Amino acid sequence: MQSKATTADQYINELPEDRKEVMQKLRETVKQNLPNGFEETMQYGMLGYVVPHSIYPDGYHCNPKDPLPFMGIASQKNHIGFYHMGMYSDPNILKWFTAEYPKHTKGKLDMGKSCIRFKNTKNIPFDLLGELATKVSVDEWIAKYENVLKR
Repeated sequence: MQSKATTADQYINELPEDRKEVMQKLRETVKQNLPNGFEETMQYGMLGYVVPHSIYPDGYHCNPKDPLPFMGIASQKNHIGFYHMGMYSDPNILKWFTAEYPKHTKGKLDMGKSCIRFKNTKNIPFDLLGELATKVSVDEWIAKYENVLKR
């Protein structure tokens, strides 16, 4: 369900009523915990948290006009998606997250390489996701990204 919204507020306001509150809470959790330098934007039809061109002028290698993506949250058809590239790029963060997850929620972890899917919005561990958002600084993300590009 890619949105055509151009702002985060518009995105939230266009959601079905049963998704607005949980998405707003998830958005606020990310914004309160994300290290300085990341910026909220709309990217790929979802809320995106990126390294802006003012910090990383080269942008995203797939399309340099886009800022460097890092995280995203989206209300998908059958779930809420929480996308965190730090888990995909850092095995230590992934290991930490998968060990902590059962301590914070009853639901089973449903995830792909960088996407955590929440089919039941009552099982979203907001505190854990907030802590996850703190794990990678802008400088660390740029270094990881450039290291992969050089390979």
